[in-house]
Formats: sequence, structure tokens, C-alpha cells
Amino acid sequence: MRKIVFITGATAGFGEACAYQFAANGYDLIINGRRTERLQLLADSLENKYNVAVLQLPFDVRDEKAVTQSIQNIPAAWQAIDVLINNAGLALGRDYFDEADLNDWNTMIDTNVKGFLYVARAVSQLMVKNNKGHIINLGSIAGKEVYEKGNVYCATKFAVDAISQAMRIDLLRHQIKVTSINPGAAETEFSIVRFKGDEKTAQKIYDGLKPLTAQDVAEVIFYCTTLPPHVCINDLTITCIQQANTIYFNREAHT
Repeated sequence: MRKIVFITGATAGFGEACAYQFAANGYDLIINGRRTERLQLLADSLENKYNVAVLQLPFDVRDEKAVTQSIQNIPAAWQAIDVLINNAGLALGRDYFDEADLNDWNTMIDTNVKGFLYVARAVSQLMVKNNKGHIINLGSIAGKEVYEKGNVYCATKFAVDAISQAMRIDLLRHQIKVTSINPGAAETEFSIVRFKGDEKTAQKIYDGLKPLTAQDVAEVIFYCTTLPPHVCINDLTITCIQQANTIYFNREAHT
């Protein structure tokens, strides 16, 4: 029987790269995203390229009722989820604290914290029935160190770090692994979303850098799931070689 991976935010970035990475290694997939057309295109691509089964769950992680109902109503054959990649999240705006848009704050908190919790709780309940599973939480280097104009985005990723630690403790009795993956600068749609479609400003973030790619992160995530049953990587921070932390970069080194 094939293993099953459940990926939220699967239509772009780390989520999409993980979908291809796990499908290439023979996993059947449950994929989630808000954009139903992109979700369908991804499902078709995965099925045709890798001959795997794909179940689509198009819901917004911010909608508690939709999350709970969708996951509770997963067909019985799909409920033995081996890996959850709790990936859905975003940054909106990069403003000084006193100048920030409250709508941006609310969207980040609702997605990165509350939505993250809704999915993790519902899927963990399925894993508890099997007394096994592996939850991969997508954090960020911004959850380790705050930077200027990062304020609430950083706070949401600090929350992911704390919740991951709590989950690891509380799910210990069920033999469920919990791994927090914390990428640094990575060139995906992340910055375009953050700057609300301003591609020029988004690109400046990577000036002089060879940043991580979504594939880099997907390969690390997959590696974490391949270790022996008694081994768990609890917390892993990944950066490109030109990044030391959230503040220090060596932009001149890239040619």
C-alpha cells in the first residue's frame, strides 16, 4: 500500500514542490489550496507524470468549519495519512509597526496561526488512530529572529515554532513525529504576495543572492521523512550560503 502525504497550500511554492517531490517517490497525495483551477492542473500533472492517486481538498485554511468538515469527511481509504506538510501561509506587507495595515495583520494571524492550528489538529486526530505519523510544520527563519518591519509576520512564525514544540510534547504518547522546517530567503511567490503583486520590489529582496529554491526545501523535507522510525529531526533552519540570519547577508559573493 502506498504512503499518503497531505499538503496544504499545494498550488505554489514549497507546497507545489513538495507535491512533485513526494509523487516522484511513489506517494499518493491529498492536496489542498484555495485556487481550484490550479489545484486541478496540479492533480492532473501529478497523476499523468507519476501514475499516483490524488485527492483534492479545496478549502481555505482560515475557515475553521471548512477545514474540520473536509478533513473529517476524507474517504476511509485516504485517512491513513503518513505525512502532513502544514505549509499554507503568507506574509503581507513590510511596514513599520505603527504604519502597518490591520487587515494584513489579521490575514497573517488567521492563516499562519489559526489556519495552521485547524489543519494540524484535524489531521493529528486521524494520525492518533493509527498511532503513527509525521507532521512537517513550515516555519521560517523569521520565527527565530525578528527583523525590521517584520513585526506580526515574525510573530506568527514564532508562534509556529512554539506550537511545534507543544505538538511534539503532546503527541509523544502517540509516536507522532513533529518537524519544524525554517527556510531563509527562498525565491517563490512569497515576496510577490507580500508586496501585493509589485514584482520589482519583490525581486529586490534577492538582489545579489542565489536564494533557496522551492525544490531545495522540498528535498530537505522529504529527507526528514525518510529517516528510521525511531529518528526525528525536531527543528531545522535552512538558508542559502550567503545568508547568516534574518539580517546578515553577503550579497557581493554571488556572481
